[in-house]
Amino acid sequence: MDKKRSTDTSNHKRVPDGFRVLQGKQEYISYPDHASIRIWNAREGMNPDDHWHSATEIILPLEGEVVYTLPERTYRVTPGQVLIIPADCPHSMSEKEGVKRYMILFEPTYLLHLRDMSVMSPLMKSPIYLHDESDTHKQVRELLQKVVEAYNHKETMWNSLCYSYLLQIYVLLGRRQMTQEIPLQHLSDRKAIDSEIMNSALTYLNQNYMYDITLEDVAAFAGFSKYYFSRVFKQFFGFSFSEYLCKRRLEVAGDLLTHTNRPIQEIAISAGFGSVGTFNRIFRASKNCTPSQYRAMYGDF
Repeated sequence: MDKKRSTDTSNHKRVPDGFRVLQGKQEYISYPDHASIRIWNAREGMNPDDHWHSATEIILPLEGEVVYTLPERTYRVTPGQVLIIPADCPHSMSEKEGVKRYMILFEPTYLLHLRDMSVMSPLMKSPIYLHDESDTHKQVRELLQKVVEAYNHKETMWNSLCYSYLLQIYVLLGRRQMTQEIPLQHLSDRKAIDSEIMNSALTYLNQNYMYDITLEDVAAFAGFSKYYFSRVFKQFFGFSFSEYLCKRRLEVAGDLLTHTNRPIQEIAISAGFGSVGTFNRIFRASKNCTPSQYRAMYGDF
């Protein structure tokens, strides 16, 4: 059972195999210990109001219909179909009692940190609705079944095994996108982008986020002016340089808060924040809770 030490349970809802923790419209996913994937297969109707979370959500109906409402479209997902909702995307869902489905939630950042997956960032920021019975669609369903089996059996290295299947899914989707020559969002001017150099810059950033690095530093490493680099970076990855750097530091800090008992001031410095005051302010603005509250809710030590 997940460890929950927060004394405020007004926004905690017990659901099968975990909790839904809501603060405003932001939902915090409770994961099994030392894991970053959660699968719910409740048979009773769930109808959560509009909310969002840092996890990617995949719905795989087995019986009945699940209705998802996103900002730009409503999806009526039926057995055999697959809907992938990107992280941080506001959505609501409704399902009648008796519906059977798998709801898979996982943190996508672990995939995006792979060097050649960074080009897939725009694809992972848009809803993906598979309902055409194509070969890709069928292969994705088969891989999702393997994810479910690995999760249920929980043998050694099961979390990594689940992610290996998820990675295969995105490779399939990416190859289909590219072979169909459908331009990825934010990548209309591909001729102006040297993907090898940009991926090297991202690797440099991920290896040096804990230092006081600047846009100028990484642009110089990539061999671009800071103005050109700033524009191309956002075009290529979907984030501005400062947004990505802040997001990366918050991920590191969240992981340290969850899996270690290191002092918060030490975590702030290790993650690259200049001071504990700056860390507390940025963390609270992003997570709607303080680092101490986050540790109380999700700490596994």
